[in-house]
Amino acid sequence: MILTNIKNGVVLIAEPSLIGDISFQKSVILVANHSKTGTVGFIMNKPTTSTISDFLPEVDEEYRIYNGGPVEQENLYFLHSIPELIPNSVKIANNLYWGGSFDVVSELMIDRVIEPDDIKFFLGYSGWSYNQLETEINDRSWVLTADENLKGLINDQIDCYWKNHMLELGGRYSLWANAPENPEYN
Repeated sequence: MILTNIKNGVVLIAEPSLIGDISFQKSVILVANHSKTGTVGFIMNKPTTSTISDFLPEVDEEYRIYNGGPVEQENLYFLHSIPELIPNSVKIANNLYWGGSFDVVSELMIDRVIEPDDIKFFLGYSGWSYNQLETEINDRSWVLTADENLKGLINDQIDCYWKNHMLELGGRYSLWANAPENPEYN
């Protein structure tokens, strides 16, 4: 379902017009916080080659790290669905939370209390100043959608998420569903 107003928990789907944009091409972004000061979101479908064990060698479980966006890429962020285990979590929407005590998260991963399907890590985030995202939506850079299964953004393999949304939107969007990462390769 296409939406018209931005709020926490909505999903941004990059318009095909962003093909060629290094940061946002074919991105699926969860809006974690939208307020009068701006908007923060995380790119959900751009895995890096890193895992959490690159930062915490004592964690031997496979927790992939995603490129959350071009802002503060030297910082690690996380979204999760287990606020009862992670103090200071901030609710986004529908059983999806942002942040909390990283020390507790580290201990829970080492003790294998947290499963990889419960949490998703990001280097960096995507950010917009006040009204910047609204302008980009009006300029047709993003399609604003609702996703009833926000927890699925954490634990599903969402490599085809952008493509599937292009097909769901139909019309001119379906033509872009199979576009290569670099249109020059076509």
